[in-house]
Amino acid sequence: MTPWEIGGLTLFIVVLIFGISSIPFGLPGTVIILVDAILYGFFTGFEKIGFKILLLLLALSALAEVADFVVGMAGAVKSGVSRRGLWAFFIGGSVGALLMAPYLLGLGIILGSFLGGFAAILAVELIDRNRLKPSLRAAWGAILGRVAGIGVKGFLALIMIIITLTSIYS
Repeated sequence: MTPWEIGGLTLFIVVLIFGISSIPFGLPGTVIILVDAILYGFFTGFEKIGFKILLLLLALSALAEVADFVVGMAGAVKSGVSRRGLWAFFIGGSVGALLMAPYLLGLGIILGSFLGGFAAILAVELIDRNRLKPSLRAAWGAILGRVAGIGVKGFLALIMIIITLTSIYS
């Protein structure tokens, strides 16, 4: 291998790792992995990563994004979260992530998104219901749904990486 090929392969693997690492932060990591595989295929003439593999990765990426949304919403809806609560969770999580971003070497984004979302949904549900226990149950269900969605999406992203690297190194 030439130094350019080694550099390109290294960059490809770094982007794969970035893709799966970005999932807990709420970024579309499966899409990053898919685009990385498409670019690798393009630059190598689609020799090792062909169109069948790319179609499989596209299907897995779409499945992962939909599953993340569905599982997250199912957890929230099952625990009785209102529509206002879901909006509060999204807004509170975004604000919490922005506020906590400089802390904990960037991991504050994850912690801030969960804490901000939890606090916001708890406040909205507490205002709507005037009872603590159902409000806590709703907030906890939304958090568990989000964690489950991240887990499903991360698992599918790992499968995408294994398929990609297997097709390159086989």
